[in-house]
Amino acid sequence: MSELIKKQVNDARALMERAVDHCEIELQKIRAGKANPAMLDGLMVEYYGTPTPLNQVGSVNTPDARTIVIQPWEKSLLSPIEKAIMDANLGVTPQNDGTIIRINIPPLTEERRRDLVKKANAEAENGKVAIRNIRKDANDKIRRLKSDGVSEDEMKTGEGEVQKLTDSYIVKIDQHAKAKEKDIMTV
Repeated sequence: MSELIKKQVNDARALMERAVDHCEIELQKIRAGKANPAMLDGLMVEYYGTPTPLNQVGSVNTPDARTIVIQPWEKSLLSPIEKAIMDANLGVTPQNDGTIIRINIPPLTEERRRDLVKKANAEAENGKVAIRNIRKDANDKIRRLKSDGVSEDEMKTGEGEVQKLTDSYIVKIDQHAKAKEKDIMTV
């Protein structure tokens, strides 16, 4: 396999790895009935007029399986943190006691669990679509190498390698989705 083809295959591998990582992060954000600080990842709090990640304005802990506790660095942040949680529409209500914010995670109903499984499967499908798009782009780049003197056989070999990568990364996403589904459906 020529160096040009190897480079395209390696580029595709790196992009697919990032797509799987992104999918895994998105799946972690889906609540599974247990308190998980990752639910609040990506939550931005208004801090002196600047949107700032929650984990940079306070500590986020889980003292037990049903509670998340947020201890802001400054008391003046209690209200903006509470507002950010409400605006995020996570299906939880923050309780502000003047020094910390407590979030009690209610047990999930069967219907809510099914909805969360659908959401997890939709995230997994988004990850698979991203991987297929990476495959398409990589194959297009490989085909364009014909003008650089790459033979048909090398192009076919390169496309075959990209397809193997695609299949393996889609399997990884399916494994993450199945694990998340099991986590959600476990009472």
